[in-house]
Amino acid sequence: MDYAKMRVIAEELDAWAERVEGAWSVEIGPSGPVLAMKRPPMRHQGAAHRIREQLDGQVPATHPGYVCANGPQIEHPAIGRMRRPDAVVIPEAALDEEGFAVDATQVPAVVEVAPVSPHHEFGERLADYAAMSIPHCLIVDPRTATVEVHSDPCKGRYVRKESYIFGDWVSFGPWTVDTSGFRRYGKAGN
Repeated sequence: MDYAKMRVIAEELDAWAERVEGAWSVEIGPSGPVLAMKRPPMRHQGAAHRIREQLDGQVPATHPGYVCANGPQIEHPAIGRMRRPDAVVIPEAALDEEGFAVDATQVPAVVEVAPVSPHHEFGERLADYAAMSIPHCLIVDPRTATVEVHSDPCKGRYVRKESYIFGDWVSFGPWTVDTSGFRRYGKAGN
């Protein structure tokens, strides 16, 4: 199915999801449009918030006119993909445009925080971000207290991967993220 048709289906699903209780997200992956309920735990939201705050303070120095935001979807029609990362570095002007997706070619970095589900993996998302040629991808996993930084996309995959643990200062492209405030999932959270 071509991307234009998938996009129409995604927009119809998104309109339907607005009338249904709960927080829903529509994305386009390798199998086409997907509607998924999102109910991230507080620690997921806490990690995403801390990253956005830190990056938003550093991004203007490295990418003038850009911000770190949550919510915007990013799309790459040529490869038929649309994703909604937990945080994304985009031109601030994109926040005032019509529609609900930002052109992936304008995105220097994305951030994903793992959900509680032990069955959720980032392989498909990571491949999609690399295929979109997004230079930097940060994956935070509160299940294992680990952080991965992926960079140098080439032929649908990232060539470089750096691994960290919670408490480290993480080099993420031209930025640095302090992970000392991140908490693991679970009762104790430490």
